[in-house]
Amino acid sequence: MTNKAEITSATWGVRSSFHSLVASAIVAVLSVARDGSRLRPPPTKGASPQSATTLCNLFSGRWVYDNASYPLYEEKQCAFTLDQVACEKFGWKDLQYRHWRWQPHGCDIPRFNATWLLERLRNKRLVYVGDSLNRGQWVSMICLVESSIPPNLKWLSYHHNHSLIAFNAMVKYNATIEFYWAPMLVESNSDHPYNHRLPERIVQVQAIEKHARVWSDADILVFNSYLWWLTPEMKVLWGSFGSPDGIYKMVQGPRAYEMALNTWSDWLQVHINKSKTQVQAAICRLWTRGLNVQILNITQLSEYRKDAHPSIYKRQWHSLSQEQLANPTGYADCFHWCLPRVSDVWNELLYAYILRNRTSGLQSGVGE
Repeated sequence: MTNKAEITSATWGVRSSFHSLVASAIVAVLSVARDGSRLRPPPTKGASPQSATTLCNLFSGRWVYDNASYPLYEEKQCAFTLDQVACEKFGWKDLQYRHWRWQPHGCDIPRFNATWLLERLRNKRLVYVGDSLNRGQWVSMICLVESSIPPNLKWLSYHHNHSLIAFNAMVKYNATIEFYWAPMLVESNSDHPYNHRLPERIVQVQAIEKHARVWSDADILVFNSYLWWLTPEMKVLWGSFGSPDGIYKMVQGPRAYEMALNTWSDWLQVHINKSKTQVQAAICRLWTRGLNVQILNITQLSEYRKDAHPSIYKRQWHSLSQEQLANPTGYADCFHWCLPRVSDVWNELLYAYILRNRTSGLQSGVGE
């Protein structure tokens, strides 16, 4: 795998220097089978979702070209897409990437039903927490559901200095689908939602409360953190920014990442209401603390889709130099994913998990 193309938005395989940490870094979707079972395939035609009983590994499969059923929406039809993932808007002509669907071996992913999902999210918060990769998955989810909501009953709202963006599906559903900018999960000098491209990155590996208080009452949480840790060394702060007692030290990137994940998992252990919010993926040691974790393993299926990166077909935030214009590959975006499709599949798998756990804490507050 190349360093760029291996990125996904939920769990991703970490580059070789990170393998000693957690083989699949982080997604945490708060809402998965507590018994550790694998996903169930969709019901047979004419049957209700509740009739699905056979277990199946949805993460082992292949991509199949299907221009009859996919994409589930058109880029131009989504009122809330972002220029970072709007490849068609910025000149991408070969749009075949929109028609590939993920086909697991021996079963199918349940067909995404926006109305069913919104019913499950009635009076609830679904919050994506992380960096721009998770923001792309958040946009994908909005595009998947927004056509099912009348125009006057959906809007975006901004909170916490724009770090939190909420898609509101009100009146009928009273549901929000939100994104919170926290690229390191723990606190850092890169936490500003816009002004975060700094010459030196500093992370407070033991501080998370400033972020956590924003998402602590969410019903479903999807975490990601990986891309911003890809550096040989990182400055770590013990203490507070501006405090004379703060201690700064350069730490190897993998070690800093591990410390941050430990802080994150400690917070989950202490603060997550297990009767309301269920942890789906995290660090392995959470199992020993009484939190049954699962990994949304989308690394491999995303790695197959290098054709779906924005490349140069996105909004360029800075004027390009003559050297860059002469060498487009030098500024190509091989981290994010064009919408629709790859990020949609991540959400289709999330949908399958929610479908699998329809009788668990999301609805009744009582787990399986």
